[in-house]
Amino acid sequence: MKPVKKAILPVAGLGTRFLPATKAIPKEMLPIIDKPLVQYAVEEAIDIGVTEIIFITSHAKKAIERHFLQNIELEKSLISKSKGEYVDLINPNKFKDIKFTFIDQNEQKGLGHAISLAEKCMSEEDDAVAILLPDDLFVSKTKTCLQALSDIYNETSNSVIAINSVSDKELSSYGVIDPIKVSDSIYKVDNIIEKPSIKESPSNLAVCGRYILTSSIFNSLKNIKTGAGGEYQLTDAIKDLLNSETVLASTYEGNKFDCGSKKGFVEATIAIALQEGDLEKGYLESLTTFIN
Repeated sequence: MKPVKKAILPVAGLGTRFLPATKAIPKEMLPIIDKPLVQYAVEEAIDIGVTEIIFITSHAKKAIERHFLQNIELEKSLISKSKGEYVDLINPNKFKDIKFTFIDQNEQKGLGHAISLAEKCMSEEDDAVAILLPDDLFVSKTKTCLQALSDIYNETSNSVIAINSVSDKELSSYGVIDPIKVSDSIYKVDNIIEKPSIKESPSNLAVCGRYILTSSIFNSLKNIKTGAGGEYQLTDAIKDLLNSETVLASTYEGNKFDCGSKKGFVEATIAIALQEGDLEKGYLESLTTFIN
C-alpha cells in the first residue's frame, strides 16, 4: 500500500444557489474571509501528502485555474512595489511542488461521471485516491477531516468515507449508509443508498464530502447505470465496490459546513473568523452588536 498522492476536486457545478454572484465568479472562488472556498480543500489535500490536484471543471471556471497557476507578472509587480510579503499569499510555498491538472466535464452527468474523468490521471503507483467536495468545509482545532480518513486508510488499506448524522428531513439530500459499528467513530459500510426516503433509509448517517477510495472505484464506476436524478452517482459506485472489498466510514470530530447553501456559507465564515487570532475579539463584538 502506497500513500495517497492524488486528489480529485469536482468543481464543474453551476452554483445556482448563489446567483447572481456566481454568474461571473465560480462558487468555489467565493471567499471565506481572505481565501477562496476551494483553497481550503486544496490545502487539506496537500497536508496529507497529496502532490497532484485534479480539478474536474468546466469552461466557465477558468478563474479557478488562474488562481492556482503562478502569476509571475503579479509577483514581480508586488516585489517592485516593496510588497514582497504578499507573494507567499498568492503563491504559497506549499503549492510550489504541486501539480495542478484541469479536466473539463463538458456534460453534467453527475458526481460519478465527474470522478470517472480523472481515471486517465491515475497510474499503477496509485493504490487509492482522495476525493474532496469543496462545498463542504470542515473546521476543527485538531486534525482535518481528510487527515482523519488518511490515518484510517494508512492503518487498514480500506476505502474510507466521511459521514455525519443528519435529521430525517435531510436524508433525501445525501447518500446514507447501513452501518456496522467497529468503534466509537468507525463503521463498516454494509450498504449505501443515494437520496433515500425516510422509509428507505437504513440510518441517519450521511456521506459528506471527503473520501479516500481505492483505485478499484474506477472499475466500479464503469459498472453503474444512471441512478438518482438520472445521473451517474458516486454512491452507486461505492455500493458496487462493496461487492469486492471492505469500505469503512468515519464520523468527524469537528464542525462541517455546507457552503453550497447561503446559511452554511455564513456559518463557515463566522467559524473561520473566530479561529483567526487577529479577528476573533472584534468579530465577537460585532456579532453581539448585530444580535442585540
